[in-house]
Amino acid sequence: MGRPIRSAGERLRAKKRALVLGPAYREAAFFLGRWIRAPHRIAAVAPASRHLARAMAKEIDPGAEGVVVELGGGTGAITRALLATGLPPNRLIIVERDHEMCRVLRDRFPEVRVVRGDARELAALMRRNGVEKAVSVVSSLPLLSMTGQLRRAIVDEAFALLGSAGTMVQYTYGLRSPVQRDIHGLTGELRGRVWRNLPPATVWRYRRK
Repeated sequence: MGRPIRSAGERLRAKKRALVLGPAYREAAFFLGRWIRAPHRIAAVAPASRHLARAMAKEIDPGAEGVVVELGGGTGAITRALLATGLPPNRLIIVERDHEMCRVLRDRFPEVRVVRGDARELAALMRRNGVEKAVSVVSSLPLLSMTGQLRRAIVDEAFALLGSAGTMVQYTYGLRSPVQRDIHGLTGELRGRVWRNLPPATVWRYRRK
């Protein structure tokens, strides 16, 4: 049997509990709800912790010329950390596939451009938004849970936008590199392990050889 439909009173009590428990609870509940609806598109059951977000953000150079593209903005944990580095909002573009998360991101970061689209078409998406090249791509996409073909397509698109000098920053919950470096002609470096995250994560940075 399916789960019984909640009454109006139950829904009201749930809303009151969310208000009492605060914004962190509401954000986690929203994130979990989106994951339940589309587990193949959402990287985790909870947003990145502030510790993981800071570890990702410190891999970019906020003073470098060019735009930073964030793949899979979620509810904005890493977006917030990127802006905290001093990166101007007009130099950050978020690409997010989930329409509800796009809405949340636009509400929270009105000065940042949020583009709804597929990372497999990243270069074309950016050209339609007047961007030919990026200095960094910061990705929260669940690469290791994707097929090899899809993973290769996303990495190829990222480096089509980055060119020879740009860097891609990616976190993973796996024990190995989420990018097959030899296939793409990349060098990769494990930049850190973040234990204070659910689940613990590692941060990698990639460049063209």
